[in-house]
Amino acid sequence: MIYFSNSKKIFLLIICFIGLFLAFPNFSKVNIPFFPNQTINLGLDLRGGSYLLLEVETDSIKNDRSQSLLEDIRSTFRKNKIKYSGLKTNQNGIQVFIRDEDQISEARKLIQESNVSSSNLFSSNINKEFSINNNNNLFILELNENSLKEKYRSAVSQSIEIIRRRIDGLGVTEPSIQRQGNNRILLEVPGMDDPQRLKDLLGQTAKLNFRMVDTSISINEAKQTRIPSRSEILSDANGFEYLVMKKVLVSGERLVDAQASFDQATNAPIVNFRFDSLGGKYFAKATSENVGKPFAIILDNEVISAPVIRTPILGGSGQIEGGFTVEEANNLSILLRAGALPAPLEILEEKTIGPGLGKDSIDSGTSAAIIGLICVLIFIILSYGRFGFYANFALILNIIFIVGILSLLQATLTLPGIAGIVLTIGMAVDANVIIFERIRDEINNEKKPISAVESGYSKSFGTILDANITTLIASLVLFFLGTGPVKGFAVTLSIGIITSVFTAFVITRLLIAMWILKKRPEELSL
Repeated sequence: MIYFSNSKKIFLLIICFIGLFLAFPNFSKVNIPFFPNQTINLGLDLRGGSYLLLEVETDSIKNDRSQSLLEDIRSTFRKNKIKYSGLKTNQNGIQVFIRDEDQISEARKLIQESNVSSSNLFSSNINKEFSINNNNNLFILELNENSLKEKYRSAVSQSIEIIRRRIDGLGVTEPSIQRQGNNRILLEVPGMDDPQRLKDLLGQTAKLNFRMVDTSISINEAKQTRIPSRSEILSDANGFEYLVMKKVLVSGERLVDAQASFDQATNAPIVNFRFDSLGGKYFAKATSENVGKPFAIILDNEVISAPVIRTPILGGSGQIEGGFTVEEANNLSILLRAGALPAPLEILEEKTIGPGLGKDSIDSGTSAAIIGLICVLIFIILSYGRFGFYANFALILNIIFIVGILSLLQATLTLPGIAGIVLTIGMAVDANVIIFERIRDEINNEKKPISAVESGYSKSFGTILDANITTLIASLVLFFLGTGPVKGFAVTLSIGIITSVFTAFVITRLLIAMWILKKRPEELSL
């Protein structure tokens, strides 16, 4: 075990140099060719930034599903000439009254066909999402609780992905986005010192659609008499009201790109958008059939602009003008590219951590690491002399490996992560202490230096491996079950365990072996 071939020595030397190169960018701004110049990302508690606890408004998901089914039933009944009245949503679903008793059976069949079949073939309620009950002519459709829970879980997962895309559009690095409970999302954005922009970006569901403006009647006439059933009144950011058709010409779901730009004529900030092929066809058809008429661009039930269609727009792309500032245009383009949230988000808690506090944390953590390292280095040298010097060299290399691996993985270092590194410094010498004590026992048994070293390493290997594996298992459990700071601690601890075993059994042994084989000492003073 004490002999290393030249190929092994070269291989280990390469590994050490790779670790140095990976860690180097953290201590210098000099770029190294052909190597990743990545540094460790600092977490919210070290770098400062914004913290938001968000809640997905699940009631809106329930209302949207009820409204969607209501529109489906209305369309189906009209197509099949079913006479009905009182079609409306209630607290748990929708209800409808069938006026002709001879059509009750047909109406029930159409309602069942409008929904997904249940896996329970013996149930009279054959819909997974709604239970269907009728009392004579009155049909009541109530939302299924299990189906709703599944939709809530799906909405939270979808929201996390859309939030990630929106945050990525800001150009920040390593945001932390985690699910909390059933319908909450924890968001940490290191380096983001403008929480208001973050809230503005997440405060909109970004449901975009294009509809025609109803010009058959004025706003005042609609208010004084009766708003047409096919239309509704919406307003823009300045409070100006429009009578807009409810029918959506093209949905924002068909958008494939949106970019902030400037109008060539006025130099005003605008947003250029582009549809997919099917959306482009819908848009071309809508603008061709309505030349000379105004159409509304609506975002979250607010009219952004209502331009008149001068000519058909056939290329599948266009622009949105709304008197934007540059930042508003950028934010809108990010929202449209990222897609619409399945439900609104409510901000339950927000924090802003200044970079000054983060710097104090880094300084404190660095000081603790340096003091702990110095104490360990002195103790090992005083206890084991030359062998302690080799162990100290391996310990420093161990820290470099940790920094290099964290940089390579682009992991986020938090204050608990620094605590994990400090703990690793203390734990890293455990393996060497066990090995050296075992070698000392072999020397006391009057074994030769080479035999004592070989025996010391071979007999201590199992003990050290068992101890570190159990610690590694615990740290992995913390990583998979923990959140936030706990994960940061688990990451650095796990990496530290692996690198410390490697440096103790390979690097330290290599240094000791090279010295013994070169000097051939008659005895070891350990």
